[in-house]
Amino acid sequence: MFTAKPHPLLVPFDGSFDVRTAATGPDKHKKGSRWKELLKPEVKALGDAQYRLFADTRYAVLLVFQALDAAGKDSTIRRVFAGVNPCGLHVTAFKQPSRRELAHDFLWRTTAHLPERGSVAIFNRSYYEDALVVRVHPELLAAQRLPAPQSASFWDDRLRAIRDHERHLAEQSTVILKFWLNVSRAEQRKRLLERIEKPTKNWKFDARDLDERARWNDYLVAYEQCLNATSRPWAPWYAVPADNKQYLRLQVAKIVNEALVSLGLDFPHADVASKAALAAGKAWLLAERN
Repeated sequence: MFTAKPHPLLVPFDGSFDVRTAATGPDKHKKGSRWKELLKPEVKALGDAQYRLFADTRYAVLLVFQALDAAGKDSTIRRVFAGVNPCGLHVTAFKQPSRRELAHDFLWRTTAHLPERGSVAIFNRSYYEDALVVRVHPELLAAQRLPAPQSASFWDDRLRAIRDHERHLAEQSTVILKFWLNVSRAEQRKRLLERIEKPTKNWKFDARDLDERARWNDYLVAYEQCLNATSRPWAPWYAVPADNKQYLRLQVAKIVNEALVSLGLDFPHADVASKAALAAGKAWLLAERN
């Protein structure tokens, strides 16, 4: 089972993570670094690693991205995984749940999109929405038609269900890496204004984003509780500074690459029978007339 190694951006497993002290940008002494150029070899390495993952067939990889609005989830996924073969990559963006999805337990709608061994699945938002958005807006629980009233341990039980779910997946050879893109309030304001002022980005603006921004502190509390409760060695969270998108993308790419390298992925080695079949196939092709 995959186990995360120590990392500066790793959310601790002991529940001590504090959102108030989590960095939203790179260290000052790192400003001016060539992050865009440094990303290129990481993107290539990620494509090569996914090719080995596909041939190896022992592991599946699940990458979860969560963030407040305008943190850069979409662009990060697009740029970091640009070199991955689309045949081995499946990206799902989870929006407002449908009536059919609401008729099931909150984990149901994501289960069908879990990766098979040899492939990578990316969740742009995920089952964590039911411990974040729904926690900030408890009125949304009514649509789930759960028996009322909810117990005092309702949210703790929901986070425990997520831990159990991820532990089960990890035990079945799914490598789980989770990224919280930590954008500052000031940077979010800047990006939302850009969506309003720049015509080519008008389509990205949603007035509801302003309503969610008004609940900023509520969301930070929910994220802190969520990350502390569910960051585990087999399903770690990484709090990645998101104010600088170039830096953000590089950090995500490096974390994923380091995890894949640790798996010891390799192409299958031919056994005696396979070698005999290869030799026979070669002889047949060489003897074939053009």
